[in-house]
Amino acid sequence: MGFLRISAAEAASLIKNGDNIALSGFTPAGTPKAVTAELAKVAHSEHEAGRPFQVGIFTGASTGQSCDGLLSEEHAIKYRAPYTTNATFRKCVNKGEIAYNDIHLSQMAQELRYGFMGDVDWAILEVCAIEDDGRVYLTSAGGISPSAAALAKKGIILELNAFHSTKSIGLHDVYQPLDPPNRKVIPIEHPGDRIGTTYLQIDPKKIVGVVETNLPDEARSFADGDPVTNKIGENVAHFLMFDVRRGIIPKSFLPLQSGVGITANAILAALGNNPEVPDFNIYTEVLQNAIVDLMRKGRVKSASTCSLTVTNDVLQGIYDDIDLFKDRLVIRPSEISNSPEVIRRLGVIAINTAIEVDIYGHVNSTQICGTKMMNGIGGSEDFERNAYMSIFTCSSVAKCGMISSIVPFCSHIDHTEHDVNVIITEQGIADLRGKSPMERAKAIIENCAHPDYKNLLWDYLKIADKGHSSHKLSAAFAMHDTFLREGDMKLTDFAQYVK
Repeated sequence: MGFLRISAAEAASLIKNGDNIALSGFTPAGTPKAVTAELAKVAHSEHEAGRPFQVGIFTGASTGQSCDGLLSEEHAIKYRAPYTTNATFRKCVNKGEIAYNDIHLSQMAQELRYGFMGDVDWAILEVCAIEDDGRVYLTSAGGISPSAAALAKKGIILELNAFHSTKSIGLHDVYQPLDPPNRKVIPIEHPGDRIGTTYLQIDPKKIVGVVETNLPDEARSFADGDPVTNKIGENVAHFLMFDVRRGIIPKSFLPLQSGVGITANAILAALGNNPEVPDFNIYTEVLQNAIVDLMRKGRVKSASTCSLTVTNDVLQGIYDDIDLFKDRLVIRPSEISNSPEVIRRLGVIAINTAIEVDIYGHVNSTQICGTKMMNGIGGSEDFERNAYMSIFTCSSVAKCGMISSIVPFCSHIDHTEHDVNVIITEQGIADLRGKSPMERAKAIIENCAHPDYKNLLWDYLKIADKGHSSHKLSAAFAMHDTFLREGDMKLTDFAQYVK
């Protein structure tokens, strides 16, 4: 049977004020783009007419401008979970205009199934092929698509996107675990293991329409590494090989996970260029350009991911060279790519980026000065807390040196000291394993802080009230407060806090 073909505008007209929408994709990769853009137009018209129009949005991770951007501009988002990177959305969140639920990405699909966030009215999924029996083939990401399709009460809208080649069929491994108390072991014992199907099976009766499109992913490109990020990458590679040489990491190495951005690409490049580093496997949530390059060079043997978060030219290169990638690359749903069970079993080495780190090893990865959301926690804690080794990286300073990334106390804590093994900046490496709080403080200040801030951080410890973790509560956020008032943390004077 053939499914009804409808326009993006017709599809958007089905969605009503107050509805909750679940989307395919993970980052801008694989997200529907046509229907959400038309939905922004609906919101604009409704608001001009003086009528309310807002929807709830559930995703795998961030989306692109055609969803988070356009809908935020039209004030059409009432509730949103989980991760996002859109600048307009961020402004609305920080103004208190959007109820934003920042949760771990591994939990998103299951919390929808558990009913924690209310009903899912509509699922909008981007696909590259559809079969009459309801088999659909996803595009460049796994995300929460299986749960979205299963939960949609009013129907499923498919965006059949010709931009994505059907050559990609076979890359996906679609698997949804049972919910408690019936959940079984997720049987992944190697990063490349396949345990599901190449397609998503949905009920044909739930498909209300197919929107034909030809729209590229709204991919972000990252700048080349600079001296700071390159040095961080070198420090990571040297540290890991030091642990290999002393037998902490097996000589055969372990699977790696890395975050998103310039620093992550620099780290992967440094690992790939270090002749001591053996060829390795990737088990991650996001696959970037650098990993694709390393796969072509044979340095990455296999890669498991939730999302091909690559530039469109690199994505097309994967499609064109599918024979090279089809047996070495697997795309999973986010609750599998980020599964704590699997991450711990495989012994993944997790490497993610911090906004700031305090002297005892707590990490803030989401909020500026404790109040302004940047992007969200994403999947970093899924990996870091369950990793064989958890590493956080950041530059030692930000804003042209006006902000120290090493502070007395994080203004917001996403990752506690208990989940953080190693801190690495361009200045050096602080190995926190086996250390008491005061030992951690000395290692972080001495090895990771910028020279402009070392003495200031030592000054804080001198005035701190002594304890298992020494702090002066009245001065713990003095560096943040000084920056907010005077624009430069270096102007902090801890002497004023001495009674």
